Amino acid sequence: MSIEIGEFRAVLGHFASGVVIVTSVDDGEPVGMTCQSFFSLSLDPPLIAVAPGRSSTSWPRLARSGKFCVNVMEARQEALARTFSQSGADKFAGVGWSPAANGTPRLHGALTWLDCQIRNVHDEGDHFLVTAEVVGLESGEGQPLLFYRGGFGGFTA
Repeated sequence: MSIEIGEFRAVLGHFASGVVIVTSVDDGEPVGMTCQSFFSLSLDPPLIAVAPGRSSTSWPRLARSGKFCVNVMEARQEALARTFSQSGADKFAGVGWSPAANGTPRLHGALTWLDCQIRNVHDEGDHFLVTAEVVGLESGEGQPLLFYRGGFGGFTA
């Protein structure tokens, strides 16, 4: 049975996900990308996974450092998520951030931050599956930015 790509995307679009911006430093310069393929993988040890696209121009720069910060976006950060999803833009222009203990950028106003060390990178179809150990974390305040059926939205109780 063959699955048509457009139908596959539409069906999976019915699964709401959070939105994160994955950041690091490459050659002394901050680098980052928006990612919705992020999940908790293990509690002991504390592991997460992200799945950057193979066509990403930011992922190779993030991967070179061997570490990154997962910045979970707050509901009012849609514009920031859109900026970091663009290729070639100066994504950090006017963006407040502070270095985490591991040196990666923690974006101001994020809902949570997870400082991570890359463990494995698996080549899977048109994406990479990256597992990373969480070496530091912190929570902020607010509600999550969500992605659903091709658009951004928020959480309502």
